[in-house]
Amino acid sequence: MARLSRYVGRSVFKAIGLVLVIIVGFDAITAFIDEAGDISETYTFAQVGLYVLLTLPGRLYEFVPFAALIGCLIGLGQLAGSSELVVMRAAGVSIGRLVWTAMKPALFVAVLGFFVGEYIAPRTEQLAESRRAMAQNPGESFGGQHGVWNREGNNFLHFNALESGGVVYGITLLQFDSKQRLQSALRARRASFKGDYWLMENVVRTKFSSWETTRVRHDTLRWDTGITPELLSLVVVSPEQLPLKDLYRYSRYLQQQGLDADDYQLAMWRKLLQPLAVGSLVLVAISFIFGPLREGTMGFRIFAGVIVGIVFQTSQDLLGPASLVFGFSPLYAALAPIVICFIAGLLLLSRAR
Repeated sequence: MARLSRYVGRSVFKAIGLVLVIIVGFDAITAFIDEAGDISETYTFAQVGLYVLLTLPGRLYEFVPFAALIGCLIGLGQLAGSSELVVMRAAGVSIGRLVWTAMKPALFVAVLGFFVGEYIAPRTEQLAESRRAMAQNPGESFGGQHGVWNREGNNFLHFNALESGGVVYGITLLQFDSKQRLQSALRARRASFKGDYWLMENVVRTKFSSWETTRVRHDTLRWDTGITPELLSLVVVSPEQLPLKDLYRYSRYLQQQGLDADDYQLAMWRKLLQPLAVGSLVLVAISFIFGPLREGTMGFRIFAGVIVGIVFQTSQDLLGPASLVFGFSPLYAALAPIVICFIAGLLLLSRAR
C-alpha cells in the first residue's frame, strides 16, 4: 500500500511541477515583453532580464494554487485514463485514501510555495522594484514613473527609488495643516537615513502663506520623522508580496495614522489561508476525476480546471474590493471562496461513492 501511495503521489507531484514551470515561464515571458517597451539608455535589455528574473519567486508563489489544481487533474487524469484508478478501487483502496494520497503532494507544494512567498519573494521583489526605479530615474531626478507615496500625519511623501542602506532618491514632501491647507512643499535630490533622522541633499523648500510664497535652497537639511527605510521598503511592492509579519506591522501603522489598512489585512489573510485554498482546489480536482470527468479527455479536464481556477480567482478579486466597499471583514472575503470549493468538492465526492 505504501508503494501505491508513492506511485500516485509521484504522478501528481510531477504533474504539478510541470504545470507550475509552464505557467510561470509563460508569465515571465509576457512580463519581459511588457517591460521591453520601457527599455532606454539607462534601463537596458540586461536590466529588464534581471528584473524579470528577480520577480520569478513572486510569480511562482502566485500560481501555486492554480498549478496544484491543473496538475492534480492531469496527474490523476492520466491514472484514470489508463484505468489504474479503477484497478486500485477494485483492489479495495477507498476513495478517501486516494484523496489523501493525492492531497499530500499538493499540500507539500503549498507549504513550499508558502515558504517562497514568506521568505524569498518579498526580498527579491523589493530588490527588483528598487533596481528598476533606479534605472528608470537616472541622475537622482525628481520625476518618476514608478514612484511611491507614503503618509505620516499631515505630511505626504513621494519618492522615486529606495536603495539598500537607507538612501532615497527623488523626494517630494508636502506638508499640510489641520485644515488640509498646503503649508510647504519640499523637493530633494536624495536623502540618507542617519539612525533617527534623514539628511536631505540639494533641497528646495517652498513655503506658502495667504499673502506670499517664499523659496529657500539648502545644500543639506535634517528631517526628523518616524518614517524609516524598513517602513518605506514595505510600500515599494504590492501587499501580496509582503511577508506576514510586515503585513501585520504595516496595517497596524496605517491604523495608527488613521488610514485604511484593509488592503494589507486582506493580503495577510489570503497569504495565511493559501494552503487551505490549495487544499480546496485540489479537492475539487479530485472530485472531478472520480465524478463528472471520470470518462473525459485530458484536454477537457484541463479546460475544466482552467475554468474552476478562473472562477476561484475572480471570486477572490471581487470579494476583496467588496469587503472594502461594504465594510465586512477581509477574513470573510478570503475565506468564502475556499469554503465554497470545499463544500463543492465534498458534495461531488459523496456522489461518487
